[in-house]
Amino acid sequence: MTEATESSSSSYAAAGVDTAAGDRAVELMKAAVARTHGAEVLGGVGGFAGLFDVSFLKDFRRPLLATSTDGVGTKVAIAQAVDKHDTIGQDLVGMVVDDIVVVGAKPLFMTDYIACGKVVPERIAAIVEGIARACAETGTALVGGETAEHPGLIAPDDYDVAGAAVGAVEADALLGADRVRDGDVVLALASSGLHSNGFSLVRHILAGRGISFTDRSDEFGGIVGEALLEPTRLYTSPLLRVLQDAALGSAVHSLSHVTGGGIAANLARVLPVGSWVEVDRSTWSPTPVFRILSDLAGSSLESSEGTWNLGIGMFAVVAPETADAIAAAITADGIPTWRVGTVSTAARDLAGFEQGAKGVDGGAVRLVGSYAA
Repeated sequence: MTEATESSSSSYAAAGVDTAAGDRAVELMKAAVARTHGAEVLGGVGGFAGLFDVSFLKDFRRPLLATSTDGVGTKVAIAQAVDKHDTIGQDLVGMVVDDIVVVGAKPLFMTDYIACGKVVPERIAAIVEGIARACAETGTALVGGETAEHPGLIAPDDYDVAGAAVGAVEADALLGADRVRDGDVVLALASSGLHSNGFSLVRHILAGRGISFTDRSDEFGGIVGEALLEPTRLYTSPLLRVLQDAALGSAVHSLSHVTGGGIAANLARVLPVGSWVEVDRSTWSPTPVFRILSDLAGSSLESSEGTWNLGIGMFAVVAPETADAIAAAITADGIPTWRVGTVSTAARDLAGFEQGAKGVDGGAVRLVGSYAA
């Protein structure tokens, strides 16, 4: 039996899979993962399935589970180019968990998946530690994951990450377009930069100008790749605090996470059919990274509105009488928030508005005016 096991192990190693390195990676990440576990998590790291006690759902009148899955796209190519892997995990959590809070749900737990060409324990641990930090910040338990080594299919220093999460919300607290009313105010919540969308365009622009991610640039304020790795801002905890506030929570009618598809398309998805919003560009100034990239591309900021968030990471559609209080609360919680438009159901010509994004029969949105300097 021992000889057969050793022979099998040696053959697997010869094929390029290092199971010992995988075990080492797990050991390095265990402490970070454990810090996301509360009393609801059963068992430790390394089980075949993560266990989460949902007995508390018996106190709900009608509990709904919310789930989301995503990755971080080609932003991983930049992390690999500059050999910096401790922030990409926060990007993953932002892309997954912040989609759950959009429906008003509290995230419960998350799992991750990392596919790589070769397991480098320290690299894998850095990625997972980033995931764990962001999970802890959003109140999400990291209950499991998988690291898969794919030699011959993925280059030794390359990897991709993905994740899935589950949350819960009371049915009568579910946010969505059906709660939005004429006259509701649209609030914008500031992004931290590019987040995790539109990096194929970023890479195309830089390649066209002969700029490497490892180059130093005064415009970018240092190493180009490191500047572009600014992690995705996390919105879950500040938004949950507003939703759980007795005076403010019921005034939040819908939320929109500004990810792939850009500004107008994502807002349109959480508005009712027959409604429209004109988002006023003059209410904010896109963060410098967007201006730098647009200048390098020789294009306008307006031309990238369907690709980049341009400084808005989330929208909140709220009752007008509490809009200022909600904006002040989120701003005080560390995320600049401001008014960008008002929902209207008045009849009008909707030519030039974004409608029907992601297959959703929602409202109509267009951006108007010029960006603030």
